[in-house]
Amino acid sequence: MRRLRDSVAFPISARPVTQLAPDADSREWLATLRSADPRTHAEAVGRLHELLLRAARFEVRRRSGAARHVGAEQLDDVAHQSAHDALVAVLAKLDDYRGESRFTTWAYKFALLEAGVKMRRRAWNDREVTLEPAGWPAFADPGASPYYDAQMAELLAAVGEAIAGDLTTHQRDVLVAITLNDVPIDVLAERLQTTRGALYKTLHDARRRLRSCLAARGLDPDLHDRGTSP
Repeated sequence: MRRLRDSVAFPISARPVTQLAPDADSREWLATLRSADPRTHAEAVGRLHELLLRAARFEVRRRSGAARHVGAEQLDDVAHQSAHDALVAVLAKLDDYRGESRFTTWAYKFALLEAGVKMRRRAWNDREVTLEPAGWPAFADPGASPYYDAQMAELLAAVGEAIAGDLTTHQRDVLVAITLNDVPIDVLAERLQTTRGALYKTLHDARRRLRSCLAARGLDPDLHDRGTSP
């Protein structure tokens, strides 16, 4: 049951934000990107775009194996789109940079994120998003004891009944797609025309409802994580 239990991670506590002094190179980046001089600003934006494009191309190449149907020209287009979107995001969030790392490292991550999201979507372009629970046996432990097998069989049957009867249709579709059928959450958000945040909320509500239903039946949703001991 680990995938159902851990499908969403929420921060336990808020940590105090530490403002650090950026290094000289980072300060130069910030100064030129904020410059009121059009030429200085344009040159800085151009250098930043080149940096982000290198990062995007790296991530696109790294993920290209999962999108073998996508040609080299299309992959390069994904990299350019990712770099452009990352550039827009970085410029909009300059005030969020706190100096905890070099500015280039901070900006680089925007391109990696954009490229990662776009490559996941490309990889799923021609794939059907399956909302039906096709993989209950994936929870089974081949080395488990007969006692454990019996408990797990009872638990999985209860989970299946709870998913079918106690969740809303939307909760069921989201839970099954993400936790059982490995649909990336950004792909599912695009297909369902919603946001990642909304899907995380739905997933959290569905998970909480399942645990409540199992507890009401006297079943332990953490059984799969405790090994084979009776």
